[in-house]
Amino acid sequence: MAGLFDKQAQIYLDARPTYPSDWFSKLAALTPQHSLAWDVGTGNGQAALGVAEHYERVIATDVSEAQLEHAKQHPRVKYVHTPLSLSDDELLTLMGGENSVDLVTVAAAAHWFDLPKFYALVTRLLRKPGGIIAVWCYYRSVVSPTFDPIMKRFFDSALPYSDPKAQYAFDGYETLPFPFESVGLGSEGKPLLLDLPKEISFEQFLMMLRSWSAVNTAKDQGVDLLSEAVVKELESAWGGPRLVRSVVYKAFMLVGKIKL
Repeated sequence: MAGLFDKQAQIYLDARPTYPSDWFSKLAALTPQHSLAWDVGTGNGQAALGVAEHYERVIATDVSEAQLEHAKQHPRVKYVHTPLSLSDDELLTLMGGENSVDLVTVAAAAHWFDLPKFYALVTRLLRKPGGIIAVWCYYRSVVSPTFDPIMKRFFDSALPYSDPKAQYAFDGYETLPFPFESVGLGSEGKPLLLDLPKEISFEQFLMMLRSWSAVNTAKDQGVDLLSEAVVKELESAWGGPRLVRSVVYKAFMLVGKIKL
C-alpha cells in the first residue's frame, strides 16, 4: 500500500488527529517490561512518539519511504524502511529475535496487512509472558447535524474507489481477525470504542480528505471526488474555511496477548 500514501505524506502529517497520551499510558501499564516496542506501519511516527514516552527503545517501521521522510524524530525512536520484499527472518533479526518485544502497536494500518503472516510474526516476536499487541483505527467524524449528512454523501461517493481491505475500518474493526487473548481493552468482534477530539478548521479538515487513499485512487482514474461544487457544499455546511470546530473522530481499538 506504500504507493497510495506516498503522494499525500505531508498532507497526512499536517491534518490527521493525534492520539491521546493516556492511551499509551494504559498500554504501558499492561506490559511488565518496557525495553522494546515495535510500531508497525508507523507512517509519520504519530503513535511511535507516544509509545516512546514509556519504552526505552521504539523501532518504528513502514513500507513507505515517503511517509518516513516526514517522521518526527525522537531520541528513543528508530525509523526503519521495511519493503515488502523483506523476509520474516530479516524482520526478526531487525527486532532482536523471538520473545524480544514488549509492545506491538499498529495505528490506522492493520487492515492493510497480510494478517495471518503478520500475526504469526507478532506471535514469535512478543515477549512471553507479558507481551501485548494493540491495533486501532478511526474513520468516521462527528461535526454537526448540518455538516454530517453532507459528509456522509461524500463518504458514500468515495466507497467505489476504496481498497476492499478498507472495509475492516469501515466496519469499525468488528470484522477484523484478532486471534489474541483479551486484556480488557477490546477483543475480536468487540473493539473498544473511543473518541478522538480535535479542534480543526475547514481548511485543515479538507486537507485530511485530500489525503484519503480513495480520493487519490479516484483522481488517478480521472474522477475528482472533491470538485469545486463538493468543496463549496462542505465548506458552507461547516460555516466557512477558517472557522475552527470541535471534531470528534470515532476510533476503535483491539488489545491482546498471546494465548498460551
